[in-house]
Amino acid sequence: MITRFAPSPTGPLHLGHAYSAILAHDRAMQAGGTFLLRIDDLDQTRARPEWEAQLKDDLRWLGLWWPEPCRRESEHMAEYEAALDRLWEMGLLYPCTCTRRDIREALSAPQEGIPVEGPDGLVYPGTCRARWSMEQTFPEDHPRPQGVTLRLDMDNATRLAPAFTHRIETRDGGWHHVASFTETGSGQREESGLVEFTSQEMIDTIGDVVLARRDFGAAYHLAVVVDDAAQDVTHVIRGRDLFEATKIHVLLQSLLGLPRPVYHHHRLIRDDAGKRLAKRDDARAIATYRAEGATPADIRRLVGL
Repeated sequence: MITRFAPSPTGPLHLGHAYSAILAHDRAMQAGGTFLLRIDDLDQTRARPEWEAQLKDDLRWLGLWWPEPCRRESEHMAEYEAALDRLWEMGLLYPCTCTRRDIREALSAPQEGIPVEGPDGLVYPGTCRARWSMEQTFPEDHPRPQGVTLRLDMDNATRLAPAFTHRIETRDGGWHHVASFTETGSGQREESGLVEFTSQEMIDTIGDVVLARRDFGAAYHLAVVVDDAAQDVTHVIRGRDLFEATKIHVLLQSLLGLPRPVYHHHRLIRDDAGKRLAKRDDARAIATYRAEGATPADIRRLVGL
């Protein structure tokens, strides 16, 4: 078993991070496997060396161990670029110039109906996809543009992905193309075991996600599947808030010919008001507890381990 913990060095680790990291570490150790630390520093405008040093210090204080050097995403841009090139050559990416405001305004039009929230926020209405398809008959014959936002054409991607070759019959006699992954934890609606999802569900509730950002290249969804494959990760242990994003990752793994890990989504650690912890919540930062005299055993008790 190979697990990983992949924090961003953009602020202090809090109790929620501690829970996820300890869970991934302990599962790997119990199975005689390996726990990996990966630094998600794609956003170089926010990543700081001092935060990376602090998070490593906190994790070591908690009693966690990982092999060094750990993978730092900013050092592997060529791998992400190669994956983007492959998807571009398959005709599955298109440039997008829409701002968040453009998307909100497009979705507020009466004919659009009620906006749908997906793993990345509002489901993109396809404004630039329609414009690109009219301008480029064969996008795969053109070099991939640099320094622009690139979105995945979800409709075409699900048609092409081997993961969606399985079909199930609908009640009205039609067919749904279905993909799946193995879940050993549970999703937001207690999904567990073999989790199946349809191509139409991906189109309607997730949409054309961003895979490359204008300001710092590869986006999270692309980087995480490339990283997990490069590091031979067998079990992905992470928060339940990323359950829906797993469907994107399964699709990308299928398109890129990458292995599919087993997934375990765990409960979230919340504050007294029931809100998920954020890095700005310094009161629950591991460093704060350490300064107040807490022990690693105290942290484990606080998160229910």
